[in-house]
Amino acid sequence: MFIAVLLFLLGFALLIKGGDWFVDGAVGIAHRFHLPELLIGATVVSIGTTLPEVMVSAQAAMQGNSGISYGNAIGSIICNTSLIAALTIAIHPAPVKKETIRTPVIAFFIAALIYCAIAYTTGTFQRWHGFMFLAMFVAYMIISVRQMTSKDSEPEGDSQEEKKEMTLAKEILFLVVGAAAIAVGADLLVDNGTIIAEALGVPDSVIGLTMVALGTSLPELITAITSLRKGTGALSLGNIIGANLFNIVLVSGTAISISPFSIPSEKMIAGMNSSLVVDIPVMLTVMLIMCVPAVTKGKLYKWQGILLLCIYFAFTIYQFVM
Repeated sequence: MFIAVLLFLLGFALLIKGGDWFVDGAVGIAHRFHLPELLIGATVVSIGTTLPEVMVSAQAAMQGNSGISYGNAIGSIICNTSLIAALTIAIHPAPVKKETIRTPVIAFFIAALIYCAIAYTTGTFQRWHGFMFLAMFVAYMIISVRQMTSKDSEPEGDSQEEKKEMTLAKEILFLVVGAAAIAVGADLLVDNGTIIAEALGVPDSVIGLTMVALGTSLPELITAITSLRKGTGALSLGNIIGANLFNIVLVSGTAISISPFSIPSEKMIAGMNSSLVVDIPVMLTVMLIMCVPAVTKGKLYKWQGILLLCIYFAFTIYQFVM
Protein backbone atom coordinates (compact mmCIF):
# COMPACT_ATOMS: atom_id res chain seq x y z
CA MET A 1 0.00 0.00 0.00
CA PHE A 2 2.80 2.44 0.93
CA ILE A 3 4.68 1.71 -2.31
CA ALA A 4 1.41 2.11 -4.27
CA VAL A 5 0.84 5.56 -2.71
CA LEU A 6 4.39 6.64 -3.57
CA LEU A 7 4.03 5.47 -7.17
CA PHE A 8 0.59 7.11 -7.34
CA LEU A 9 2.16 10.43 -6.26
CA LEU A 10 5.01 9.93 -8.74
CA GLY A 11 2.38 9.49 -11.44
CA PHE A 12 0.81 12.79 -10.33
CA ALA A 13 4.19 14.53 -10.54
CA LEU A 14 4.90 13.19 -14.03
CA LEU A 15 1.43 14.22 -15.21
CA ILE A 16 1.84 17.74 -13.84
CA LYS A 17 5.35 18.31 -15.19
CA GLY A 18 4.62 16.53 -18.44
CA GLY A 19 1.49 18.62 -18.94
CA ASP A 20 3.47 21.76 -18.14
CA TRP A 21 6.17 20.92 -20.70
CA PHE A 22 3.63 19.93 -23.33
CA VAL A 23 1.66 23.17 -22.89
CA ASP A 24 4.84 25.29 -22.98
CA GLY A 25 5.87 23.70 -26.26
CA ALA A 26 2.38 23.82 -27.77
CA VAL A 27 1.74 27.44 -26.80
CA GLY A 28 5.19 28.46 -28.03
CA ILE A 29 4.51 26.93 -31.44
CA ALA A 30 1.00 28.45 -31.52
CA HIS A 31 2.37 31.92 -30.79
CA ARG A 32 5.05 31.40 -33.42
CA PHE A 33 2.24 31.11 -35.98
CA HIS A 34 0.48 34.20 -34.53
CA LEU A 35 -2.69 32.48 -33.31
CA PRO A 36 -5.08 34.51 -31.07
CA GLU A 37 -4.84 33.94 -27.30
CA LEU A 38 -8.42 32.69 -26.94
CA LEU A 39 -7.89 30.21 -29.78
CA ILE A 40 -4.79 28.98 -27.99
CA GLY A 41 -6.74 28.66 -24.74
CA ALA A 42 -9.77 26.93 -26.22
CA THR A 43 -7.85 24.52 -28.44
CA VAL A 44 -4.06 24.12 -28.05
CA VAL A 45 -3.82 24.61 -24.27
CA SER A 46 -7.06 22.71 -23.66
CA ILE A 47 -5.76 19.71 -25.61
CA GLY A 48 -2.43 19.88 -23.77
CA THR A 49 -3.99 20.10 -20.33
CA THR A 50 -6.51 17.38 -21.21
CA LEU A 51 -3.83 14.92 -22.34
CA PRO A 52 -3.42 13.51 -18.80
CA GLU A 53 -7.13 12.65 -18.74
CA VAL A 54 -6.89 11.11 -22.21
CA MET A 55 -3.93 8.93 -21.27
CA VAL A 56 -5.38 7.88 -17.90
CA SER A 57 -8.79 6.99 -19.36
CA ALA A 58 -7.22 5.21 -22.34
CA GLN A 59 -4.93 3.23 -20.05
CA ALA A 60 -7.85 2.35 -17.78
CA ALA A 61 -9.96 1.33 -20.79
CA MET A 62 -7.24 -0.98 -22.08
CA GLN A 63 -7.15 -2.62 -18.65
CA GLY A 64 -10.94 -2.96 -18.61
CA ASN A 65 -11.27 -0.55 -15.68
CA SER A 66 -14.45 1.29 -16.68
CA GLY A 67 -14.83 2.89 -13.23
CA ILE A 68 -11.71 5.02 -13.65
CA SER A 69 -12.46 5.72 -17.34
CA TYR A 70 -15.89 7.07 -16.41
CA GLY A 71 -14.92 8.75 -13.14
CA ASN A 72 -11.87 10.51 -14.55
CA ALA A 73 -13.82 12.27 -17.32
CA ILE A 74 -16.87 13.29 -15.25
CA GLY A 75 -14.80 14.03 -12.15
CA SER A 76 -12.38 16.21 -14.12
CA ILE A 77 -15.24 18.36 -15.43
CA ILE A 78 -16.54 18.81 -11.87
CA CYS A 79 -13.04 19.54 -10.56
CA ASN A 80 -12.17 21.93 -13.41
CA THR A 81 -15.36 23.91 -12.87
CA SER A 82 -16.11 23.82 -9.14
CA LEU A 83 -12.53 23.92 -7.86
CA ILE A 84 -10.15 25.38 -10.44
CA ALA A 85 -12.44 27.86 -12.23
CA ALA A 86 -14.16 28.56 -8.90
CA LEU A 87 -10.88 29.64 -7.30
CA THR A 88 -10.09 32.07 -10.12
CA ILE A 89 -13.64 33.45 -10.10
CA ALA A 90 -13.72 33.87 -6.31
CA ILE A 91 -10.33 35.63 -6.31
CA HIS A 92 -10.65 37.73 -9.45
CA PRO A 93 -13.93 37.56 -11.43
CA ALA A 94 -12.70 39.02 -14.72
CA PRO A 95 -15.08 40.33 -17.42
CA VAL A 96 -15.95 37.93 -20.24
CA LYS A 97 -16.54 38.53 -23.94
CA LYS A 98 -19.78 36.65 -24.59
CA GLU A 99 -19.08 36.03 -28.25
CA THR A 100 -15.74 34.35 -27.52
CA ILE A 101 -17.10 31.63 -25.23
CA ARG A 102 -20.49 31.05 -26.89
CA THR A 103 -19.24 28.35 -29.28
CA PRO A 104 -17.38 26.18 -26.71
CA VAL A 105 -20.26 26.52 -24.21
CA ILE A 106 -22.88 25.48 -26.78
CA ALA A 107 -20.66 22.62 -27.95
CA PHE A 108 -20.18 21.41 -24.38
CA PHE A 109 -23.89 21.26 -23.60
CA ILE A 110 -24.70 19.55 -26.91
CA ALA A 111 -22.08 16.88 -26.13
CA ALA A 112 -23.24 16.65 -22.50
CA LEU A 113 -26.88 16.19 -23.50
CA ILE A 114 -25.93 13.40 -25.92
CA TYR A 115 -23.83 11.77 -23.18
CA CYS A 116 -26.75 12.05 -20.74
CA ALA A 117 -29.24 10.68 -23.25
CA ILE A 118 -27.13 7.54 -23.63
CA ALA A 119 -26.45 7.23 -19.90
CA TYR A 120 -30.09 7.59 -18.85
CA THR A 121 -31.68 5.50 -21.62
CA THR A 122 -29.37 2.53 -22.13
CA GLY A 123 -26.68 3.06 -19.49
CA THR A 124 -24.17 1.47 -21.87
CA PHE A 125 -21.76 3.20 -24.22
CA GLN A 126 -21.10 1.29 -27.44
CA ARG A 127 -17.96 1.66 -29.54
CA TRP A 128 -19.83 3.68 -32.18
CA HIS A 129 -20.73 6.19 -29.45
CA GLY A 130 -17.01 6.68 -28.89
CA PHE A 131 -16.42 7.25 -32.59
CA MET A 132 -19.30 9.75 -32.60
CA PHE A 133 -17.76 11.73 -29.73
CA LEU A 134 -14.37 11.75 -31.47
CA ALA A 135 -16.04 13.01 -34.67
CA MET A 136 -17.62 15.81 -32.61
CA PHE A 137 -14.15 16.69 -31.29
CA VAL A 138 -12.78 16.98 -34.84
CA ALA A 139 -15.78 19.05 -35.95
CA TYR A 140 -15.40 21.40 -32.98
CA MET A 141 -11.70 21.92 -33.69
CA ILE A 142 -12.39 22.76 -37.34
CA ILE A 143 -15.19 25.20 -36.42
CA SER A 144 -13.07 26.85 -33.69
CA VAL A 145 -10.05 27.35 -35.90
CA ARG A 146 -12.17 28.83 -38.69
CA GLN A 147 -14.03 31.16 -36.33
CA MET A 148 -10.99 32.37 -34.43
CA THR A 149 -8.67 32.81 -37.40
CA SER A 150 -11.36 34.77 -39.27
CA LYS A 151 -11.25 37.43 -36.56
CA ASP A 152 -8.67 40.14 -36.26
CA SER A 153 -7.65 39.07 -32.76
CA GLU A 154 -3.96 39.00 -31.92
CA PRO A 155 -2.12 37.28 -29.09
CA GLU A 156 -1.24 39.10 -25.91
CA GLY A 157 2.06 40.92 -26.19
CA ASP A 158 3.62 39.74 -22.90
CA SER A 159 2.82 36.09 -23.51
CA GLN A 160 4.12 36.25 -27.06
CA GLU A 161 7.40 37.85 -25.99
CA GLU A 162 7.99 35.16 -23.39
CA LYS A 163 7.40 32.32 -25.85
CA LYS A 164 9.62 33.88 -28.51
CA GLU A 165 12.60 33.31 -26.18
CA MET A 166 12.22 29.55 -26.79
CA THR A 167 13.64 28.08 -29.99
CA LEU A 168 11.51 25.91 -32.26
CA ALA A 169 13.71 22.90 -31.49
CA LYS A 170 13.19 23.39 -27.75
CA GLU A 171 9.43 23.77 -28.23
CA ILE A 172 9.29 20.46 -30.14
CA LEU A 173 11.47 18.80 -27.47
CA PHE A 174 9.06 20.02 -24.76
CA LEU A 175 6.16 18.55 -26.73
CA VAL A 176 7.79 15.12 -27.08
CA VAL A 177 9.20 14.86 -23.54
CA GLY A 178 5.98 16.22 -22.06
CA ALA A 179 3.88 13.66 -23.91
CA ALA A 180 6.19 10.84 -22.76
CA ALA A 181 6.01 11.99 -19.12
CA ILE A 182 2.21 12.13 -19.35
CA ALA A 183 2.08 8.59 -20.73
CA VAL A 184 4.27 7.15 -17.95
CA GLY A 185 2.44 9.16 -15.28
CA ALA A 186 -0.94 7.93 -16.53
CA ASP A 187 0.24 4.33 -16.33
CA LEU A 188 1.44 4.76 -12.74
CA LEU A 189 -1.73 6.62 -11.75
CA VAL A 190 -4.15 4.00 -13.08
CA ASP A 191 -2.26 0.95 -11.81
CA ASN A 192 -1.66 2.28 -8.32
CA GLY A 193 -5.00 4.09 -8.08
CA THR A 194 -6.68 0.72 -8.57
CA ILE A 195 -4.51 -0.81 -5.83
CA ILE A 196 -5.38 2.04 -3.43
CA ALA A 197 -9.09 1.75 -4.23
CA GLU A 198 -9.03 -1.96 -3.43
CA ALA A 199 -7.11 -1.36 -0.20
CA LEU A 200 -9.55 1.34 0.93
CA GLY A 201 -12.55 -0.75 -0.08
CA VAL A 202 -14.07 1.96 -2.27
CA PRO A 203 -15.26 1.63 -5.90
CA ASP A 204 -12.81 2.48 -8.67
CA SER A 205 -15.27 5.12 -9.88
CA VAL A 206 -14.87 7.02 -6.57
CA ILE A 207 -11.09 7.08 -7.00
CA GLY A 208 -11.63 8.24 -10.58
CA LEU A 209 -14.13 10.94 -9.59
CA THR A 210 -11.91 12.36 -6.83
CA MET A 211 -8.20 11.52 -6.58
CA VAL A 212 -7.51 10.73 -10.25
CA ALA A 213 -9.73 13.58 -11.48
CA LEU A 214 -7.93 16.05 -9.22
CA GLY A 215 -4.53 14.78 -10.30
CA THR A 216 -5.26 14.96 -14.01
CA SER A 217 -6.82 18.42 -13.55
CA LEU A 218 -3.70 19.92 -11.98
CA PRO A 219 -2.40 21.20 -15.36
CA GLU A 220 -5.61 23.26 -15.65
CA LEU A 221 -4.99 24.56 -12.11
CA ILE A 222 -1.44 25.59 -13.03
CA THR A 223 -2.73 27.33 -16.16
CA ALA A 224 -5.43 29.12 -14.16
CA ILE A 225 -2.96 30.35 -11.51
CA THR A 226 -0.54 31.53 -14.18
CA SER A 227 -3.36 33.32 -16.01
CA LEU A 228 -4.41 35.04 -12.78
CA ARG A 229 -0.85 36.19 -12.14
CA LYS A 230 -0.48 37.54 -15.68
CA GLY A 231 -4.02 38.93 -15.90
CA THR A 232 -4.94 36.86 -18.96
CA GLY A 233 -8.42 35.77 -17.88
CA ALA A 234 -9.51 34.85 -21.42
CA LEU A 235 -6.84 32.16 -21.59
CA SER A 236 -7.93 30.60 -18.27
CA LEU A 237 -11.68 30.58 -18.92
CA GLY A 238 -11.22 29.42 -22.51
CA ASN A 239 -8.97 26.64 -21.25
CA ILE A 240 -11.47 25.43 -18.61
CA ILE A 241 -14.47 25.38 -20.96
CA GLY A 242 -12.43 23.78 -23.74
CA ALA A 243 -10.99 21.16 -21.38
CA ASN A 244 -14.48 20.30 -20.07
CA LEU A 245 -15.76 19.79 -23.61
CA PHE A 246 -12.73 17.64 -24.43
CA ASN A 247 -13.35 15.49 -21.34
CA ILE A 248 -16.59 14.35 -22.97
CA VAL A 249 -15.75 14.20 -26.67
CA LEU A 250 -12.03 13.36 -26.52
CA VAL A 251 -11.41 11.65 -23.15
CA SER A 252 -14.68 9.68 -22.99
CA GLY A 253 -14.68 9.21 -26.76
CA THR A 254 -11.20 7.66 -26.67
CA ALA A 255 -11.98 5.39 -23.71
CA ILE A 256 -15.29 4.20 -25.18
CA SER A 257 -13.70 3.54 -28.59
CA ILE A 258 -11.03 1.39 -26.95
CA SER A 259 -13.32 -0.49 -24.57
CA PRO A 260 -17.11 0.18 -24.44
CA PHE A 261 -18.47 0.31 -20.88
CA SER A 262 -21.61 0.76 -18.82
CA ILE A 263 -22.22 3.54 -16.30
CA PRO A 264 -20.76 2.29 -12.97
CA SER A 265 -23.43 1.09 -10.53
CA GLU A 266 -21.34 0.02 -7.52
CA LYS A 267 -22.38 3.10 -5.51
CA MET A 268 -26.10 3.49 -4.76
CA ILE A 269 -28.15 6.16 -3.00
CA ALA A 270 -31.76 5.50 -1.95
CA GLY A 271 -31.73 2.44 -4.20
CA MET A 272 -30.67 4.47 -7.25
CA ASN A 273 -27.42 4.59 -9.18
CA SER A 274 -25.30 7.37 -7.66
CA SER A 275 -23.72 8.06 -11.05
CA LEU A 276 -27.13 9.03 -12.45
CA VAL A 277 -28.57 10.91 -9.46
CA VAL A 278 -25.41 12.66 -8.19
CA ASP A 279 -22.35 12.60 -10.49
CA ILE A 280 -23.87 13.61 -13.83
CA PRO A 281 -26.39 16.11 -12.34
CA VAL A 282 -23.56 17.80 -10.40
CA MET A 283 -21.49 18.00 -13.59
CA LEU A 284 -24.32 19.79 -15.43
CA THR A 285 -25.18 22.01 -12.46
CA VAL A 286 -21.68 23.41 -11.93
CA MET A 287 -21.29 24.14 -15.64
CA LEU A 288 -24.62 25.97 -15.69
CA ILE A 289 -23.65 28.02 -12.62
CA MET A 290 -20.39 29.05 -14.26
CA CYS A 291 -21.58 29.57 -17.84
CA VAL A 292 -25.05 31.16 -17.66
CA PRO A 293 -23.96 34.57 -16.23
CA ALA A 294 -20.90 34.59 -18.51
CA VAL A 295 -22.92 33.94 -21.67
CA THR A 296 -25.95 36.13 -20.81
CA LYS A 297 -24.29 39.07 -19.03
CA GLY A 298 -20.64 38.79 -19.95
CA LYS A 299 -19.72 38.79 -16.26
CA LEU A 300 -18.49 36.47 -13.55
CA TYR A 301 -19.29 37.04 -9.89
CA LYS A 302 -17.51 36.13 -6.67
CA TRP A 303 -20.64 34.41 -5.37
CA GLN A 304 -20.34 31.96 -8.26
CA GLY A 305 -16.85 30.99 -7.20
CA ILE A 306 -17.84 30.58 -3.55
CA LEU A 307 -20.93 28.52 -4.41
CA LEU A 308 -18.96 26.29 -6.78
CA LEU A 309 -16.28 25.67 -4.14
CA CYS A 310 -18.96 24.65 -1.63
CA ILE A 311 -20.42 22.21 -4.17
CA TYR A 312 -17.00 20.70 -4.87
CA PHE A 313 -16.19 20.03 -1.23
CA ALA A 314 -19.68 18.65 -0.56
CA PHE A 315 -19.37 16.36 -3.61
CA THR A 316 -15.94 15.09 -2.53
CA ILE A 317 -17.08 14.40 1.04
CA TYR A 318 -20.14 12.58 -0.27
CA GLN A 319 -18.03 10.27 -2.44
CA PHE A 320 -16.05 8.95 0.54
CA VAL A 321 -18.68 9.14 3.31
CA MET A 322 -21.84 7.79 1.64
